[in-house]
Amino acid sequence: MNALFRQPENLSPQAGKREIRRTLRLARQRQPENQRRAAERRINNELKRFIKRGKRIAVYWAIGSELRLDDFARSAQQRGAQVYLPYIAPRSLKLWFTPHPIMRTGSLKAAGFNGVKTAQPERQRRRSQIQVPQFRGDKIRAKSLNIMVLPIVGIDAQGYRLGQGGGYYDCTLAATPRSLCPQTVAAGFACQSLPQLPAQRHDIRVQYFASERGVWRFKAA
Repeated sequence: MNALFRQPENLSPQAGKREIRRTLRLARQRQPENQRRAAERRINNELKRFIKRGKRIAVYWAIGSELRLDDFARSAQQRGAQVYLPYIAPRSLKLWFTPHPIMRTGSLKAAGFNGVKTAQPERQRRRSQIQVPQFRGDKIRAKSLNIMVLPIVGIDAQGYRLGQGGGYYDCTLAATPRSLCPQTVAAGFACQSLPQLPAQRHDIRVQYFASERGVWRFKAA
């Protein structure tokens, strides 16, 4: 077993998804701040290998202790890629994607957008007690993307990811013809990986995992 995907000592291999989520979230939250910042910088740099001018890249809006992608998104825009964010339509699990606001170094942190230009979100979507901005703009589907960077709570050695439990990404990818699916890159900290998750039939494997230990490419099914 690759050293990256080790079983957490405080988690039984027979644990269910609820217990796995709780354990891996705590591991992510308990990282020392200096260690977390260094890992975040490394992961953002590792992701830059996927940037190509003119390509359409979907990132995500980090909430809570999720890995932030500010530097990656900014670099992608500066290098001529088109960057998108997920847009959740009411009463639908199938994601749209809208243009990411233009990133400016060191701007708007006080406004709560941490380096994002003064574009106001169309609306705020609640996820628990956290506001997730939904930005206006021309909407596209996953089939029009080249690369999709996905958030994780956990990921295993087969490429199965554990998300928040909403099912948005799995539903979106399942509804996209395989020949038109974008490259899928899960992004997170090494402490969020483990040997095996309790996968279900509808779960979809990703192609890559980017962590502070580098980019891991999963074998094709």
